[in-house]
Amino acid sequence: MTSTISSAPVVDTTRGRVRGAVGDGIASFRGIPYGAPTGGAARFTPPRLPEPWTGVRDALEYGAIAPQTAAGAPVSATMALEGGAGRESEDCLFLNVFTPGIEGASAAGRPVMFWCHGGGFVSGSGGPAYDGSNLARRGDVVVVTINHRLGALGYCHLEEIGGPEFAASGNAGMLDIVAALEWVRDNISAFGGDPKNVTVFGESGGGRKVAALLAMPPAQGLFHRAIIQSGPGIRVNEGDYATTLASTFIEECGVSSAEDLRDVPLDRLMAAQFATAARVPSSNARGGFRPVLDAETLPAHPFDPVGPAMSASVPVMIGFNRTEATLFLANDKEAFELDADGLVRRTERIFKDEAPRVLDAMRTLYPAASPSDLYLLIHTGWLRYPIDSIKLAERRAAQGRAPVYLYKFEWETPARYGQLRTPHALEIPFVFDNVNLGTWQSFTRGTPEASALAEKVSGTWAAFARTGDPNGAGLPQWQPYNSETRRTMVINNESDLVADPAAGERQLWNSVFYA
Repeated sequence: MTSTISSAPVVDTTRGRVRGAVGDGIASFRGIPYGAPTGGAARFTPPRLPEPWTGVRDALEYGAIAPQTAAGAPVSATMALEGGAGRESEDCLFLNVFTPGIEGASAAGRPVMFWCHGGGFVSGSGGPAYDGSNLARRGDVVVVTINHRLGALGYCHLEEIGGPEFAASGNAGMLDIVAALEWVRDNISAFGGDPKNVTVFGESGGGRKVAALLAMPPAQGLFHRAIIQSGPGIRVNEGDYATTLASTFIEECGVSSAEDLRDVPLDRLMAAQFATAARVPSSNARGGFRPVLDAETLPAHPFDPVGPAMSASVPVMIGFNRTEATLFLANDKEAFELDADGLVRRTERIFKDEAPRVLDAMRTLYPAASPSDLYLLIHTGWLRYPIDSIKLAERRAAQGRAPVYLYKFEWETPARYGQLRTPHALEIPFVFDNVNLGTWQSFTRGTPEASALAEKVSGTWAAFARTGDPNGAGLPQWQPYNSETRRTMVINNESDLVADPAAGERQLWNSVFYA
C-alpha cells in the first residue's frame, strides 16, 4: 500500500518503507539504497541487494557518491558542472525518484525516465544538478537518477589476473546500473511509474552507458527506449588493453594480486587510479577505466561493426552539440584568441599528418570563420561526438526494426560573452527543464528564450519516453533518420528538420576516422 501524496509521502519498497517529501506538487525520494555497500570483500564483485530495514526510512537527502577524487588530482569538468563533489563512499548504490504522484496515475502508470549521469566512467553522480522535479511535472513522467561505481572500482578488468572470482570486475559499474533498473522493475509502480515503459537516457559518459546497455544481455527487457546525448558509445575496451590497465593499477597500489586490492585503503586506491590513467595511454575518450568486452555481460562492442541485434526493436534518439569542445577548453584562454599560426599549430598537434587536409577542408567549408571559430569546430570533430553520433544513427537505422531520431543542438550560451557557443552538456538543463537551477543558470542566464526552448525540449524528451515518437511537444515534425535523407532536428530558438546539416563536416570526419 502507498500513502496519499502529502508533505511526507510513504511508499513500500521490496526492502522496506521510505518517506519522501513534496514540493510544488512533485514527490521526491532521495537516497534510496538499491544495492549493498561495495567495499572490502565486495570490491569488484556484482552488486548485492541491500539489507531490508524495519520501520520507515527517510529518503530526504541524496546518498553518497562513488569515490572519484584523489589528493592533488584536478577537478573534472563534470564535477565542476555539478557544483563539486558530494560525500564519497563505497556505500554508493543509491537512487532518487521524482514523481507527480504516488496515487492517481493512470492504470498503466506514468512513463519512467531513468537517467545515467555523465563524467565518462570515472566521475559524476545522479545528484542535485539532475533534479527531476521539473521534468516530472512538465512531462507527467517519473524520473529516476542513480549513483553507481566508477573508475577502477567499477571497471577494472581483473579476470585474467585474479581468475573467475573477478569475472565481472570489468563491468561492475554497468551491473550496478542493471541492478538499479531491476529495482525500477520491482518497485516503480508504487511510485506511479510503469515498469513496462522505461526510457534510459544519459549524456556524455551517461550516453555511453546507455549505448552499452543496448548491447548487454542482462539489461534486456528492463528498458524500452533509449536516448544518447553527446555520448555515442561505439566501442568499449578489449581484454588485452583492459588487463594491461589492471596490472598497472595493481602495481600502483603496491600489492601483488587482485585479491590484495580488497585491503588497499581507499585513498591509496584512488591515487593509484589517477597514476594508472597517467601511465597507460588513452585517446579521444577511448581507453581508461570503462566497460570491457565480457562473454556474459557485454559480449560485443555496442555499435561496431553493427548495432546490437538484441535491442534492435528499441527506439533510439541520439544527438550532439555544435561546439562540444568548448566545455573542455573553457580554461584555455588562448584557444579563443587564436591567430592563423596558432590554428595550424594546434590542428597539427591533434591531427598530425592529417592536419593539412583537415585545415583545407574546414577553411573551404567556413571561409569567413575566424581561426578560433575553426579550431573549436576542428577540436569538436577530433573528439568524435558528431561523427560517432551519426555513425551510431546510421547503424541503428540500418537494422530497420525501430526508428532512430538524430538531433544537433545549436543554442548558444550567453555565458562568457558567448565565447563557449554550444558546449558539451549545454542541452542538459533544457532536457530537465532546469534552465533556472544552480550551475545551469550560469550557462542559460534564465532568459525567456532559454525557458521557452526548455519547455519544447523537455516536452519532446518526455513525448519520446511515452510513445517512442518525439513529436507533439512544440518542435517541428521530426521524421526518423536514415542514410538516404539524413533528416536531423537542428534545435535552437527556431528549430528545423534539416537534411544532412553540415554535410561537408560529416564527410570529412568520416574520411578521417572511418575510411
